[in-house]
Amino acid sequence: MTGDGTCSEYVLEGFAVPDQLDAVHTLLAQAADEHPDLDSMDVMLFETAIIEIANNVVEYGRPEGEVRWRFTIRVREDEIEAELDDTGQMFTPQRGKGMPGEDAEGGRGLPIAEALLDRIEFTRMDDTNHWRMVRRLGQPLPG
Repeated sequence: MTGDGTCSEYVLEGFAVPDQLDAVHTLLAQAADEHPDLDSMDVMLFETAIIEIANNVVEYGRPEGEVRWRFTIRVREDEIEAELDDTGQMFTPQRGKGMPGEDAEGGRGLPIAEALLDRIEFTRMDDTNHWRMVRRLGQPLPG
């Protein structure tokens, strides 16, 4: 980065369906390619976290196959941020519960994202779920 406080933005819009998870990977790959100074570990950890959240929207968003989303990735000098807005049903994420037992068939996505990100926020505004996920660059794992 140039150190001038600039921000690059990458946007994906469409339906929250399984094949769009590849598009999220592609969007982040584009951001990383255009910012070769990004540490590959930061990119990998950030990607793991945002894909966990995106996958939850794809898997659990209702009505199935009809949920629209807008995924925005921003690269700044000191952080990578993702915002995910989706039109799925209202829900309340169960934050801070920790990793489920090894016999559990699900419930790992949000704890993984919480462990890899410096900030994760969820709000419901009107008919839209809004996630904001941030990883500071060059920092050790949070927590």
